[in-house]
Formats: sequence, structure tokens, C-alpha cells
Amino acid sequence: MYEETPRVELTPAAAELLRRLRATHGPLMFHQSGGCCDGSAPMCYPEGEFRTGDSDVLLAELHVDGVVEPVKFWMSRSQYEAWSHTRLIVDVVEGRGSGFSLEAPEGVRFLTRSRVVGA
Repeated sequence: MYEETPRVELTPAAAELLRRLRATHGPLMFHQSGGCCDGSAPMCYPEGEFRTGDSDVLLAELHVDGVVEPVKFWMSRSQYEAWSHTRLIVDVVEGRGSGFSLEAPEGVRFLTRSRVVGA
């Protein structure tokens, strides 16, 4: 039922920020929930800090030049059902993000843009 996953991409700005965060925090992961406000943004954590389970779907293992291990991108299953026909593009914008996501002190935040697959 969940075998066809949306493709997840990184903009060059997002990849650069991940390289900096990796150098400081070690291996990384993303989780995108379906919450409101910052809860709908992809949150970046040290790998394993956010516990995933049956209510989450692994969408991608992102390969970033300069980062040894892939960055796993998880999404809550309920959010996945709404976004299953989209291509997700992780970008970075100026502004304050969540205090729980690693980029918060940088004055920027990750943002997911989407495009319908096939469009």
C-alpha cells in the first residue's frame, strides 16, 4: 500500500545547510509531521533522536555530497496519505523555525515545497 513513495529532493541551499549541521551534530535525519505551524515543516534532528514507529513512513535516504551517510527522511503516515502523489523539495528560507529543529539557531528554517508527480 505504501510502496510508491514520493520523491524527495534537496535544493542546493538545503544540502549546504545539511553539510554544516552534519559537521556540528553528526549523522542527521528529517521527520515531517502533519501538525500545524512549525509541525508541518520538516524537522532536522541528530539521527535517532526522534523515535519513529508504525505511524511513520521512510520516504527517502537522501545522499548529500560531503555527508558520509544518507539523511533519512521520515513522514507521519497520515501526512504521507495526503502527500503521496507529490514530489517533495526540501528548501531553506530565512526566518525563525522550531526550537526543536537543528537549524533554528542559524536564523533559517527548512521548508517543504511540493509538486504533483507528473506535473
